[in-house]
Amino acid sequence: MSTQNLYNQDAKDKIKQIAEAVDFAMMVTNLGEKPLNAVPMSTKKVEEDGSIWFLSNANSEHNKNIAANSETQLFYNGNKNMKFLSVYGNAGIFRDKDIIKELYSSTDDAWFEGVNDPKITAIKFAPKEAAYWDSKSNALVSLFKMGKAAVTGEKQDLGVSGTLKV
Repeated sequence: MSTQNLYNQDAKDKIKQIAEAVDFAMMVTNLGEKPLNAVPMSTKKVEEDGSIWFLSNANSEHNKNIAANSETQLFYNGNKNMKFLSVYGNAGIFRDKDIIKELYSSTDDAWFEGVNDPKITAIKFAPKEAAYWDSKSNALVSLFKMGKAAVTGEKQDLGVSGTLKV
């Protein structure tokens, strides 16, 4: 696996590419305490500046943690497409109805009573730094390449990894 560290807009573009491809992230809050709070969250929107939006219940543990300490970590694990992303940054909670309407979809009805549910909030995550692993192949091709490398001893192009400085 080769290393390619990305900066500024290239880093933001890589965050957007992987977050949209993987969709679900584990959002980790309460970073300064134990135990950490980790919950799966569906990515609703990724902006050009790398900011990532989610919808959340105002009474959730992670909303409480973000209100107390905005430091947050996101982990994207794309098993099928072999794309992985770890992003550290700050999260903020918003109740702006226009933002919520923009982010809301019918799948959110499983958690909320429509776009006007008084418990619904939007979380905006602003990345500071990240690390990524991108095999550029699906899981089957990547496993084949790893097997070939183990049998033949030949180096295989397993993709690229690096740090992202926003």
